[in-house]
Amino acid sequence: MNTLINVARYHLVDRLQYLVLPVGVTLFAFGVNLVIFSVIPDKPEQNYSGGLFTLFVFMLVCGAMSMTKSLPFGLALGVSRRSYYLGTVLLVAGLSAVYAVGIAVFQAIEQATGGWGLGLNYFRVPWLLDGPWYLTLLTAFVFLTLMYLYGMWYGLIYRRASVVGVVLFAAAQVLVLLGAVVLLSWTDSWSKVGTFFGTLTVGGLTGVLAVLVAVAGAGGFATMRRVTV
Repeated sequence: MNTLINVARYHLVDRLQYLVLPVGVTLFAFGVNLVIFSVIPDKPEQNYSGGLFTLFVFMLVCGAMSMTKSLPFGLALGVSRRSYYLGTVLLVAGLSAVYAVGIAVFQAIEQATGGWGLGLNYFRVPWLLDGPWYLTLLTAFVFLTLMYLYGMWYGLIYRRASVVGVVLFAAAQVLVLLGAVVLLSWTDSWSKVGTFFGTLTVGGLTGVLAVLVAVAGAGGFATMRRVTV
């Protein structure tokens, strides 16, 4: 366990990447949204920004960089691939928990102030982060973890097979999605898909995201064992 903690601390040497930039850019985007919505005339009662996804994109990028920029030196220090991966996952869990708490707190303030006095919903995202505070906390945690692990997987693919591997990995996912689209069209099952997502609650969506977390985590771990540095 001490080794995993040391790996997490190793990443946090670069506080700019893991702490300053994600928080700073998210709050900067929030400030920009406040200014924009304060000067918009005849705005609807409820405005949804979508700017919060900046944080989720940053988690994806941080995940990829943790397996590209930081991996060679980490392994050079004598850390095993398994310990490096699991220690990074420990960091993922910690950062996701902190950021999820922040989202839940700001969302509560947002609701209490009527959308910052402007009807602005920045920390509330329809269908995704749109439930009680505890569901917002849980869903944000799971989604942030998913984005980081997915980024880690891409970073490991890059370490294993360079740009060609990344392109093939992305292409394979596109082909899977196209195959699913063809299958649904061929079996005339789009109405069932619509019914499924139409009845899916926020808690159910969190469960779906949790399954994807397990897939991304397992895929990344399997790739990590084949990475050459």
